[in-house]
This record gives sequence, structure tokens and C-alpha cells, in this order.
Amino acid sequence: MISETYRIGGQLPVRRLGYGTAQLTGPGYWGPRGDRADAVAVLRLAVERGVTLVDTADNYGPELAEELVAEALHPYRDGLVIATKGGVVRTGDNAWHIDGRPERLRAMCEASLRRLRTDRIDLYQLHRLDPAVPMADQLGALDELRAEGKIRYVGLDSVTAAQLAEALALTASVVSVQNRFNLLDRQSADVLELCAAHDLAFLPWFPLANGALTGAAADTLDAVAGRLGASRGQVALAWLLHHSPVLLPTPGTGSLAHLEENLEAADLRLDASDVTLLNALADTADRP
Repeated sequence: MISETYRIGGQLPVRRLGYGTAQLTGPGYWGPRGDRADAVAVLRLAVERGVTLVDTADNYGPELAEELVAEALHPYRDGLVIATKGGVVRTGDNAWHIDGRPERLRAMCEASLRRLRTDRIDLYQLHRLDPAVPMADQLGALDELRAEGKIRYVGLDSVTAAQLAEALALTASVVSVQNRFNLLDRQSADVLELCAAHDLAFLPWFPLANGALTGAAADTLDAVAGRLGASRGQVALAWLLHHSPVLLPTPGTGSLAHLEENLEAADLRLDASDVTLLNALADTADRP
């Protein structure tokens, strides 16, 4: 039986299948994707259906996703964990740059606090490490914000295992990682292993791999999905939940129907033969 919950930082209990807000914004994370009321409805339904972890970022939109979260969900119900990110400045459709200067991280965090209408962010993630700024300075800025009560816990996004090990040596406030990881892409397997060893949450981004499977790999996934009466996406999410107890996928969508489909993946139970077949997909998939 897979665990349905996980405690971020050993303290914040969340359901392992959450919701991510990136798909509420337009192509390249720029501007709105559709009607604002529809985005609000999706967010509200996610929480009504039991989601307790909502993942967003200040540069989705930019700013738009955080504003939508507040519009839809504030005042936040007890037990709802809001995670956001800072450290990336978006200047256009798929145009952005990293800025990890301590003063900029502080300004970004405080702006997120205002948009989210909260006094403290449960999980504040450094969206990218800035190679031009010492890691100690970047994490030090977040530790200062944590000491001031503006952040509860710190996370990292898109890091290597070596970078994560360095961060853990610098501060005890890091409790999560958000790296790309899915059925097709397991390049962060060493990061996941380190997270499991330290009981850190791993929020895999691009968890569905956009269903990008062809050939024998697609046939295998379709066979598993057919046996379970599920969609490819549901099987991909169920595999993540089975693969490691620290994996917390937060698939995003702007569709009410797709949201329902994603959340139903938490009820799928894979048997040993399913897991064996799916574990092998990364080696057989034809990548787009």
C-alpha cells in the first residue's frame, strides 16, 4: 500500500498528489491561458477534491499564478500548504534570467507574500541557483527570511546531487527539491536517492512527460493502462507515487475534467508486474 501523505520538513502533512499552477498561464508561462474565472474554478475544485499542496511561482505569468491562487483560495483553509518560487525573472514568452542576489531574493519573497496575501510562505523554493552568486549567500538570504518568520521551509529547484549535498552542508532549512523526473526522464535519479536518504520531499516537474511515448514504450504503457482502465497520464502519475515515498507530483492543468482525471490517479494500484514494466520504459522510450 503506497503512502497517501507526506510530511514536508517532518511537520507539514500533505497529500502526495498535489496541484501545480504553471498551466494556468499562457505559452512560455507568459500572460493568461484563458478566462480568469475558469482558472479560479480549477484551483477551487482541486482543493475541494482534497489537494493540500499547491505549487506556484512568482514568474508564472509573471505574478499571475500567485494572484490566481490568492483570488481562488484565500483565506486559506487549515492544512493547505502553498509553495512558491523565486530567483527567476521572466521578461517575455520563454524569456527569463536568473537573479539570486540576496537583496533581489528578499524583494521577490516579499512581493510573493503580498500577492499570496499571507504573512508566511510554507515552502519557498529557489527557482534556480545563480552561478554568479555564492550558494551560501543565496541560502543565507532565505535563512534570514525564515528567521524573520516570512518563510517556513526552503526548497531548491533544478539542482544536481552535488549541489544538493553542498546546500545541505550549508543549512538545515532545505526540505525539498523540485527537479524534472518522470517515466521517460530519470536523469535526476541520484538526486531522488539523496532526497530519500535525507527524507526530503521531491516535487517532480513535467511529471506526465506530456504523454510523449512512441513505439514499444507506448505499447507497454497502453497495456498497463488498459488493464487498469486508466489513461496514460494516470498511469504515469501512479508510477511516481509507487516509485518513492518522497515523490510529490503536482501536475497542472487548466481543465476541470483533466484535473479530475489527474487526481483519480491516486487511487490506482500498480502490481509488481506493472511496476517492472514501467520501470523499464526509460530505457526503451523514443524521446521526442
